[in-house]
Amino acid sequence: MRHLVREAGLEGRIEVDSAGTAGYHRGEPPDARARAAARRRGIEIGGRARQFQSKDFEHFDYVLAMDRANFEDLLLLAEKKQRTPRLHLLRAFDAESPDGASVPDPYYGGDDGFDEVLDICLAACRGLLEAIKKEHRL
Repeated sequence: MRHLVREAGLEGRIEVDSAGTAGYHRGEPPDARARAAARRRGIEIGGRARQFQSKDFEHFDYVLAMDRANFEDLLLLAEKKQRTPRLHLLRAFDAESPDGASVPDPYYGGDDGFDEVLDICLAACRGLLEAIKKEHRL
């Protein structure tokens, strides 16, 4: 998403962050296979893992879950804060994606799984970016 925002010239207008629902990778860089798949396409991904905090609902207009399990975890937290309208499955922004589809987890598979996930995420993030531009008149 950061790459698409940068390409659109909207870095100063759209903030992108990433967080997991669990903290067991806290402080670690993105998976080397994910970085390699992105690099092959001219995309640099970086940062360090952090755990999602309830205050993130206050800070971000959109909270996106990669899969149903994380969506359900976030939904419980969102309901406490009455912020459920901000919560979406990422693939909901890809018109070609089936309803309720999750992004598959490539972690335990081969390198080609990371390429597939990158394709899925780019398609969804393109739709997300268009929705943001429309909603916020960017």
